Amino acid sequence: MSITFGGLATGIDTESIITELMKIERFPIDRLKKDQAYYNNRLDAFSQLDGKLKGFLEKAEAIDTRAELSSPSVKSSSEDYVSVTADSKAQLGSYQLTVVDLAQQQKDVSQGYVDKGASTFGTGSLNLTIAGVANTITIDATNNSLEGIAQAINDAELGIGATVINDGTDTPYRLVLTGESVSSAFSLDASGLSGGTDVNPTMNNTQIAQQAHFLLDGIDIYSDTNTVNSSVPGLSIELLKADAQSTTTLNVSSDDEATTDKIKEFVTSYNEVITFITDQKSAGWGNDSAFRSIKRGLQNLLVSQQGDGAYTSLSQIGFETQRDGTITLNSSSLSSALANDYDAVIGLFSGDNSFEGISSKFATYLDTMTDSIDGLYAGRKVTTDSNTRRIEQRIINMEARLEQKEKTLRAQFSAMEDLVSGLNAQGGYLLQQLASMPTIGGSSK
Repeated sequence: MSITFGGLATGIDTESIITELMKIERFPIDRLKKDQAYYNNRLDAFSQLDGKLKGFLEKAEAIDTRAELSSPSVKSSSEDYVSVTADSKAQLGSYQLTVVDLAQQQKDVSQGYVDKGASTFGTGSLNLTIAGVANTITIDATNNSLEGIAQAINDAELGIGATVINDGTDTPYRLVLTGESVSSAFSLDASGLSGGTDVNPTMNNTQIAQQAHFLLDGIDIYSDTNTVNSSVPGLSIELLKADAQSTTTLNVSSDDEATTDKIKEFVTSYNEVITFITDQKSAGWGNDSAFRSIKRGLQNLLVSQQGDGAYTSLSQIGFETQRDGTITLNSSSLSSALANDYDAVIGLFSGDNSFEGISSKFATYLDTMTDSIDGLYAGRKVTTDSNTRRIEQRIINMEARLEQKEKTLRAQFSAMEDLVSGLNAQGGYLLQQLASMPTIGGSSK
């Protein structure tokens, strides 16, 4: 970068003059940059609004069906025999449940052996019969130990698991076979092994295979597992202990507290959107029609009528609009409504075959507003990107012109300095000449 010294001939601070002139010339660029910052800040506000609308959409979708908003709970007379949970499909009422048998797989165990890794068994084949079907497993010199036999059974992948346990006795190692399901009745015949120094394994049954069996209101129900999810709509049953003489009473009732919490979350998200829009009034974009449109759309949905049930508007169940546009939820009014007609409250939000619920209407509206292509923020981003690109190009063009303008100014001031410097030199020369001339009436020395 070159160093310039202005005003050497004229005594004028030309550098300061050029700097101030260029500041004036840059005023239009500064205005453009302010416009650019405005558009970017406005877009950021719309981005934040989009996030809050999406958060509200999640809360609306979380209660736009009966299954999501309805929250039955289960109370049991005893937790010793069964554990039960309920979802929204469960029928409210009382059930009598008796656990007759727990589901269990067959288990067989062999006699004990001193060494689990020694190749002390004969070679040949094992015959593993499962549900009446015989399966041959080859045993040779590579796997004729107790561990080798267990591994060979597992490698066959027949639905029978084999392991070796240590029972702590003098002959601690025993082969244990376990069926993978209650339908896997099996038997192992090791008589096909010959030539070993140890007696072949003889399996003894320690647990038979059986289905879970329980009575629900006197009806026999069977299951291959102790977790039963499909037998009774809406109920997930975990069988814990069998006792045919003990009956557990299950009471399925509505969980008003859980339902209230979900509705409160809906209210909170609504208020976050309205408050954010209100807070934008102090910004330059606060009066943007899009903000007013969103607020008006939400408020219109809030006061809309739904269906023809006991409750057709949110105001009937405790929703109260405040002066700033937010809403409060009168918990007492909501509790009374839930106690008076639980299904009608649920229907107000979720709707039914004859009308669309309020939550679904909100979800539809919010989904449109937050669409990644046609939504509010998506549209504003396209417009903002176009405006900022246009401004940026204008700034680039103006910067180029200003750069040339500054070069011209410097050249003009430099030419002025050169001219003044030349005049100064000529003036000095003339003064020297005059000083050397004889004065009138006198003589030169």
